Amino acid sequence: MLFNSSAFLIFFPIVVLAYYIIPRKIKNYWLLAASLFFYACWNVKYLALLLFSIVVTYASAILMGKADTSRRKRVILVLCLVLNFAVLFFFKYFNFLSDSVVRVGARFGLIIPSLHHSFLLPVGISFYTFQALSYSVDVYKGDISPEKNFFKYALFVSFFPQLVAGPIERSSNLLPQFDEEHRFDATRVKHGLELMLWGFFEKLVIADRVAIFVDQIYDHYTGYAFFEIALATIGFAIQIYCDFGGYSHIAIGAAEVLGIKLSRNFEQPYLAVSIKDFWRRWHISLSTWFRDYVYIPLGGNRKGKLRKYFNLMITFLVSGLWHGASWHYVIWGGLHGLYQIVGELTSSLRAKAVALFRIKTDCESFKAIRIVLNFLFVDFAWIFFRASRFSEAVSVIRQMLSAFNPWVLFDQSLYNCGLDRINVFILIVSVLILIIVDLYHEKHRSFRETLDRQNAICRFAFYYLGVMLVLIFGIYGPTFDASKFIYFQF
Repeated sequence: MLFNSSAFLIFFPIVVLAYYIIPRKIKNYWLLAASLFFYACWNVKYLALLLFSIVVTYASAILMGKADTSRRKRVILVLCLVLNFAVLFFFKYFNFLSDSVVRVGARFGLIIPSLHHSFLLPVGISFYTFQALSYSVDVYKGDISPEKNFFKYALFVSFFPQLVAGPIERSSNLLPQFDEEHRFDATRVKHGLELMLWGFFEKLVIADRVAIFVDQIYDHYTGYAFFEIALATIGFAIQIYCDFGGYSHIAIGAAEVLGIKLSRNFEQPYLAVSIKDFWRRWHISLSTWFRDYVYIPLGGNRKGKLRKYFNLMITFLVSGLWHGASWHYVIWGGLHGLYQIVGELTSSLRAKAVALFRIKTDCESFKAIRIVLNFLFVDFAWIFFRASRFSEAVSVIRQMLSAFNPWVLFDQSLYNCGLDRINVFILIVSVLILIIVDLYHEKHRSFRETLDRQNAICRFAFYYLGVMLVLIFGIYGPTFDASKFIYFQF
């Protein structure tokens, strides 16, 4: 079930209404049933995989809690990790490994039969697997106690707002909230609905609209040159931000309506002044997961600079592979790791240049330059993320450099790339709204709190305008089919 589908518009109000009517002692059971139904709407057969992960990690935590030696706890954890990663590997990475072995063998003149399987990739498998395994690791380290209530733990893994695309929640944040009493609170519900409305605006008005232009250029890139491809790449940066950010905002807002507080997943990432800063702001729940469960266990920055850079690169390569079973995702992750390493290696040199040329750094113009330069590096890496394979990304870059064609900015030919004049205007205005809201939040001001301070007429005018913008200017597909969120494939 998609957030932007008509089914969800029926499902969600029913879940919320029943949640606030039924007795407190069965609220969690109701949410669990709703969450399992939500996932089963995609493919009921693959519900078994979700339940398998829940049962294995739950049982492992209970056994680790009862283990009387650290060695036994370690064995139980390893078995838990192996079982969960085996399922993830089979469905997500088996074909990738098999095809890679076949290609490597062919280079050496060896004919290796392909073992390619045709199973669908289960929606959200990377998200719920990582969330469940973080719980197991935390129990092993003694950071949390094993959850004895199976149904409450199952709800922690399967909670429908964040089940298929995050945020990846920590048990220390989400599990205790299922013990709290959540009574209907008009202000909290209003805030949740506001956030959901903003998420729908990002997804339907911006992401799905700019996707038309991006798909047209990238699917036929051989027919275009520098400026069309550059604009499409910038467009994809906007698309993936609004697509994934929109999902996160809808998820967090839906949970807030139910009285559950999920972690923030984005914090104005394109206003970052460095790649390191970007990863503090982009997909925060995943970047902190890799920091805590990959980078730090590898040694972090505690074993010298060379080892730090190695750990950093490994973490980003694994992060790229997490996003997809293809080399172009690995290259994308590697680029971000390389950016950070080069940034640290050149930090002293850049500081000397600033001092030598007496560059004023405590001003908005210097920060703006850093933001623009950082965005260009991030945007270049998005080429490898958007391409269907590594060779295509290289071809896109070559095609971009094949001709310099600034005249397309003025000869109106861009209106033949999927979006007509009216839709381009709507897109520009929508992106400007996005930028204004992000800049407003960057000043550490909450737009929702500002809205709360306005009189009722202004607030309801804003709500009406927001709903009308989404309904009228949203992109709903040629047959009004809901488009999938990009991160569903991960």
